[in-house]
Amino acid sequence: MANEHEASYYERKPYYVSVQAGSILEDPTVTSYELAITANEEELNRLQELMEEYASMDEAQASVYALSPFRSASDKQINAGTDGLLVDIYRLLYELGTDETKHHVATMGLFPEGSLQ
Repeated sequence: MANEHEASYYERKPYYVSVQAGSILEDPTVTSYELAITANEEELNRLQELMEEYASMDEAQASVYALSPFRSASDKQINAGTDGLLVDIYRLLYELGTDETKHHVATMGLFPEGSLQ
């Protein structure tokens, strides 16, 4: 039985991801998605953690803006944390992605030429 679970843990399955909506789906017909990937449980968990962390940081930033819209920190400083997470998310999506997903991520302009190999 342990071998069955271990095999399913490492087995890669297709998933459909919307970074904008923060969703990872097994059924592409449920809602719209942006990118298709294949991932095992460990890879899926890593992606879910990154997306949850991104959503938490995004919400925290929104509340900071609401509480102090006239503070002196630049948008670049404020957005650095979420931007770094987005890069991590898209790098992982590239690694797990279908050919079409890899092409899409590579042409987004997030990564220097040749850095995704």
